Amino acid sequence: MKRTIFTLSLVFFTFSAFADGHLSKADKEKTIECTGIYYANSMIPQGELELEKIVHSFAAKKFLNSYLLKEGVKEDKLNEELLKVVDIRYGKPYEKETTKKCDEFIFKLISGSKDEIKKIAESGIY
Repeated sequence: MKRTIFTLSLVFFTFSAFADGHLSKADKEKTIECTGIYYANSMIPQGELELEKIVHSFAAKKFLNSYLLKEGVKEDKLNEELLKVVDIRYGKPYEKETTKKCDEFIFKLISGSKDEIKKIAESGIY
């Protein structure tokens, strides 16, 4: 009995860990959309947006680009999708609520993402 419970537990946790590492189609699309939003925000001139928010956007875009490539999104496809979002948002003012929703979504979806984005922002390498 103990062996059966152990085996079932092992299978369950292994499957959970495997499933955790892959994005659903909807999560992937939303992550790409947020990456494009961060990308567009990073192009807003400093006179129109606080430097801290621009740097956060650069760092988030860099982190998410790498993350999506690791998740199997092809670089050409990623760039194509990002440019679609940027084309829509470029030249428009910063949308605080939209960016906040992306932050909340990404931080919940990707474990440790908040700290990683903060590290990138603080490193100055973005």
